[in-house]
Amino acid sequence: MTDRRPAPPGVRVWAEAELPAGIARQIAELEAEAWPGSAPGHDPELAPKVMALVGEDGTVAASLALLFKDIRHAGRTYRAAGLSAVVTRSGLRGRGYGGRLVEAARHELTGAGAVDLVLFSCDRPLVPFYAAAGFTPLPGSVLVGGTPEDPLTTADPGFDKVVLAAVPPRSEDAVDLRVFRGARIGLYPGAVDRLW
Repeated sequence: MTDRRPAPPGVRVWAEAELPAGIARQIAELEAEAWPGSAPGHDPELAPKVMALVGEDGTVAASLALLFKDIRHAGRTYRAAGLSAVVTRSGLRGRGYGGRLVEAARHELTGAGAVDLVLFSCDRPLVPFYAAAGFTPLPGSVLVGGTPEDPLTTADPGFDKVVLAAVPPRSEDAVDLRVFRGARIGLYPGAVDRLW
């Protein structure tokens, strides 16, 4: 007897501007279901890439965006990246697809010197999910998003956010996460992706 279940989805990466139309439509639908009223897409100034788990039949099981920006902190400039819009198709949740994709994103960003630092925030209940994928919580840290003229922070009223990070496994020039713990970190990704 042959197993006719679809093969597990594989990880695919595109520059957001180069997303195939069918994949872009599915991702927009997943994001609209997760965050009703949100506009699809990301600020092109952040060089967005999209990672997705795509089955052989072309179905997107999970997706996320990778955003990039230089940030200045503690007297040093870092090439930073963040995760945004992490979502799994509702009928496929609980199968590990989201965790697999987030771990693949960490490997993508911390491998081959792509960035100095991965930095983003999540809702407090999701910390174990991201920690299982290899991200480190930064206790007491606050991301300052938006713009300098119109900031938004992870400590604003109504938010229960935790900042997480990962760094490439390099011995030379390794980023010391201690300088980011308990700190206000000026991310300022702009008005579109206010807190990526």
